[in-house]
Amino acid sequence: MKIFVVIPAYNEAKRIRPVLESLISLPYEIVVVDDASSDNTAQIVSQYPVALLRHKINRDQGAALETGNQYALSKGAEVIVHFDADGQFLAEEIDEILAPILDQNYDIVFGSRFLDKKSNMPWLKKNILFPLARLVNRVLLGIKLSDPQNGFRAMTKETAQKIKIEQDGKAHCSEIAAKAFNYKLKIKEIPITVIYREFGQGFSGGLRILKDLIVSKLIK
Repeated sequence: MKIFVVIPAYNEAKRIRPVLESLISLPYEIVVVDDASSDNTAQIVSQYPVALLRHKINRDQGAALETGNQYALSKGAEVIVHFDADGQFLAEEIDEILAPILDQNYDIVFGSRFLDKKSNMPWLKKNILFPLARLVNRVLLGIKLSDPQNGFRAMTKETAQKIKIEQDGKAHCSEIAAKAFNYKLKIKEIPITVIYREFGQGFSGGLRILKDLIVSKLIK
């Protein structure tokens, strides 16, 4: 079973080394997509036995993931995992997110911060921003997931072939989930741990995602 872990990275020189250290001993192919970083992210990644792809211009996270998906598929990937470069996710939980695909024939598995495991989530995100995002996803896109914006997921090659990521920015999370529901794929959520070292996207970031989703819906 060829399993690829795709990692989008933009200016992650300070944080990507321990992420790669945690992954390289695992039985997966690692693909890092450097999204035209202005720091030495690419130089650090090149020191490890992983595939390094580089965008010439910064295209944002969704575009980096699609680049990684297409590369993995071209190399015979049977399952693709999306994983962040900033150390928020735990490498040892990749087995858990893969299990429903490998053992129960699920098409796509989403990680969730709102199930059994605990994450040190900022209060505003947990109690205001994410409940609003869940409501928007449900009303606008028909998505019924506990975690509206989670970058830790796994999918079969058939799912990756079917779900082309068209949202270059952060709205790709909602896009992937919406397409999975629209295609009536076999979907599962599992609890994951998320380690917060900074707040991340705030209200303005959420508004940008909403704008991207609405514009995308209107032009189709």
